[in-house]
Amino acid sequence: MLRVAVLLAAILGGAAEAACRQALALGLDVSGSVDATEYRLQLDGLAGALLHPDVRGAFLAAPGVPVRLMVYEWAGSSRMRTVLGWTEIATGDDLENIAAQLRATQRVPQNPATALGGAMVFGATALRSQPDCWRRTLDISGDGKSNTGPEPRGVRESLARAGITINGLVIGADAPVTGDQRQMEIAELSAYYRADVILGPDAFVEVALGFQDFEAAMARKLLRELQVRAVSQLRP
Repeated sequence: MLRVAVLLAAILGGAAEAACRQALALGLDVSGSVDATEYRLQLDGLAGALLHPDVRGAFLAAPGVPVRLMVYEWAGSSRMRTVLGWTEIATGDDLENIAAQLRATQRVPQNPATALGGAMVFGATALRSQPDCWRRTLDISGDGKSNTGPEPRGVRESLARAGITINGLVIGADAPVTGDQRQMEIAELSAYYRADVILGPDAFVEVALGFQDFEAAMARKLLRELQVRAVSQLRP
């Protein structure tokens, strides 16, 4: 269905109107709550999700109107790091190369704070450089609430008319604890993302039950984000 819709849109809209199907910026939490093992699970998990057969198929559904991908790391307000600059995905080799780059990426020292609002500003600024894309989507992953920098809700309100969708991927604690505390923490963080972070009529929150589940959760999230109803994006 996705392939048919996107190809129909490309035919009706013409090549000049279809330079980019979607700009997708992925922000990964590398704040102080994320240890070295969890860092690796995120980077390698994203690489694995990009190579999942269904995700690969969604990326490559319409080569004439490709997706552009950008990946960055976020922590405290003072420093965000771009891991992958805007890259157009037109072939399976493009995804293989991105996955290899992610797996080769090593952690660098970061401000240990959690500047979720700052991460939203950084991602939105990057998306503004892709005005020819039908959709512009910011994908923020995190395991905690913001504790420094601009408040996420205020940032979201400032972006309300920017034409950007913001989705969230909430990462729960890895090790189960006594009683229902783990599920309560996940539910609380998910509610926080829904109230203060996500933006747009199709925005949603995905949940990873610990960093070990990050790859599977990211694959689910990418599949949902890439299901663009392209025909509705056609200009009159």
